[in-house]
Amino acid sequence: MTAAQQTIELPESDARQALGAAHCSPFVAALFVQPDGCYSDLAWVDAWPESRDARLYNGPLPVVAHPPCQRYGNLGVANYARWGGEHNRPMNDGGCFAAALAAVNCWGGVLEHPANTRAWLAYNLNAPERGKWTRSGIGWVCEVWQSAYGHRATKRTWLYWRGEGQPEEMDWSKPVGTHQIGFQDQRGKDRNKPTLSPREANATPIRFRDALLRLACMANA
Repeated sequence: MTAAQQTIELPESDARQALGAAHCSPFVAALFVQPDGCYSDLAWVDAWPESRDARLYNGPLPVVAHPPCQRYGNLGVANYARWGGEHNRPMNDGGCFAAALAAVNCWGGVLEHPANTRAWLAYNLNAPERGKWTRSGIGWVCEVWQSAYGHRATKRTWLYWRGEGQPEEMDWSKPVGTHQIGFQDQRGKDRNKPTLSPREANATPIRFRDALLRLACMANA
């Protein structure tokens, strides 16, 4: 059994019924995901990899959204300054983040992006406070560390949730990652940790996937 096929703790049956989904039919849509990633083998998840163009998603299931983040961080700004080109322009993601946010607001669910993403300010979302959910417009925001869910890097992450009532509590612990993502620190070896491969750096830990799916399942329950 692969990691993606592991059984997760699902919401109660009344939450399933509230979503109008049968036991084996999809009742959550996972947007902007890898075709062979951790959602691909879950029969009850409608996975939308790049080939399906998740910008076209039009419901009716609640969503877990992982819109691309490359154009919203410091590296995106540096790449544009160095290489130029409209395709490298910061925040030029072809409308992916806007579509993901609209899907969450319309159908319920959760969106994740790296901490300090410029998308939050661009789309008028409040910066979260650590250790709790806080309101942002019609939804809720928080910061979690994916290291608390099994990622080998710290990987601070911001979440935006929209649904009925309040979102469930997350794992607010902050274990420091044993590995790092991206370039080596030029200030010396003592400043560096082993660097993860791009695939592992971008991967969603199974426990974090499960937490996001529970948030989506409970959005309209």
